[in-house]
Amino acid sequence: MLPAAGLAPGKKHIVTAAVMLATIIQVLDTTIANVALPHMMGSLMATQDQVSWVLTSYIVASAIMTLPTGWLAGRFGRKTILLISVAGFTLTSVLCGLAASLDQMVLFRVLQGVFGAALVPLSQSTLLDINERKDHPQAMAVWGMGVMLGPIVGPSLGGYLTEYYTWRYVFYINLPLGVFSLLGLLLYLPEGQKSDRPFDKLGFLTLSLCIACLQLIMDRGESQDWLDSTEIRLYVALLLAALWMYLVHTFHTPHPFLSPGMLRDKNLRLGLFFMLVVGMILLGTMALMPPFMQNLMGYSVLDVGLILAPRGCGTLLAMMIVSRVATRMDQRWLILGGLLLTAAALHMMRDFSTFVPASDIVLSGLIQGFGLGFVFIPLSTVSYTTLDARYRAEAASLFSLIRNMGSSLGVSAAFLLLTRSTATQHAYLSETITAQTLLPTLPVTPEQSGLGASVPLQLLDLEITRQAMTIGYLNDFTLMMWVVLALVPLVFVLSGSRPSPAAKA
Repeated sequence: MLPAAGLAPGKKHIVTAAVMLATIIQVLDTTIANVALPHMMGSLMATQDQVSWVLTSYIVASAIMTLPTGWLAGRFGRKTILLISVAGFTLTSVLCGLAASLDQMVLFRVLQGVFGAALVPLSQSTLLDINERKDHPQAMAVWGMGVMLGPIVGPSLGGYLTEYYTWRYVFYINLPLGVFSLLGLLLYLPEGQKSDRPFDKLGFLTLSLCIACLQLIMDRGESQDWLDSTEIRLYVALLLAALWMYLVHTFHTPHPFLSPGMLRDKNLRLGLFFMLVVGMILLGTMALMPPFMQNLMGYSVLDVGLILAPRGCGTLLAMMIVSRVATRMDQRWLILGGLLLTAAALHMMRDFSTFVPASDIVLSGLIQGFGLGFVFIPLSTVSYTTLDARYRAEAASLFSLIRNMGSSLGVSAAFLLLTRSTATQHAYLSETITAQTLLPTLPVTPEQSGLGASVPLQLLDLEITRQAMTIGYLNDFTLMMWVVLALVPLVFVLSGSRPSPAAKA
């Protein structure tokens, strides 16, 4: 733990700003490069399938190196690991911007993921330790702003930089932020306690293999046709074998890689499950809305960014409110209100059409962002309410990993369901439409039009596909709504964080 009582308020604010900058640059890079991929294909002479490794390599490396964060911070000190992580992440970001080939880009993205993995969990545990327990809701509100706004602002900022400058500035933007963060941590972050806990190499290797295979299955499954692909079947086999080895090893070693003791805490277990689902809903909707607006409604990349930006404003507003009221009421009520608001926004989205006004998209995004803000911060606080302080850094690493896994799972599941639903709806809509039913409705015959007999049917098929895809999107939003509502009863299973008499006063 860090010496919270011995840190002056001014220094505490600087440390808070420094760790928040570190959080923002790491989370931002998870999504900011998405919109720049088409431009990278030309510069790096890569195909669509090859350039996807720019995203996959970063996600896999970050997921694997999130696991040993707690052990590294205990062994070498939290300040040392944070400084190395920020410096390495900033340097590799610049190298990504300078990459001249796809091989270089993938290598630098792997290193970027390795260095950036510790930033989010260590920033969370640092804010928890430099603040008294009564100030944890405010600290988590500040931390949550960076974690939640990164995926929301990333696509818009990436689109702007790519449109008006070049895709390389998507990575260069990390340089000034990283330098300011590094200076603040170097000058004012106190050193934490160290421990000599042994490192479980076999546990780390087997669990890393599980995480890597799971990420590759989710990222590559759709493009490789899932279990019909030899590649995906290989990943599944490796995942099951590594998981079995990890479980057997964990229950027979005196020093397992992840301490089973922390999972005995009910709030942490439920918090991890909630965070998995919240990550799925947040990134699932964020992944679906841009192609829905661009491909079906005809919006440009910049217009999509502007229309979706109020979602981040709703999240920011909710976090500001939560930081004020969280110490005065049972935080389970805040989580409940956030879930209901998120479900209400998804209910609005299930009624969208290709002619939905932009104001309706803005309103639903604002409500959803507001609801997710009310869920995320109280959940981040309640999950640690009853947890032993010695597990904090380790639990924060697992918390961050589960959030990332939920995000990847949400995106993969959303597009899988979209593809399947589109195919089903296309078959349903076209089963009664034939040339005999179409031709009497045309003002002229295909021969008279000079277009040929197949052209009207082709145009009709395009429209059917468009409508089937629209229904597919709406089915995704409907399923997400029911998933959120299914979480509501679990809120009352959490142990509430009740306000103290002093906080009420």
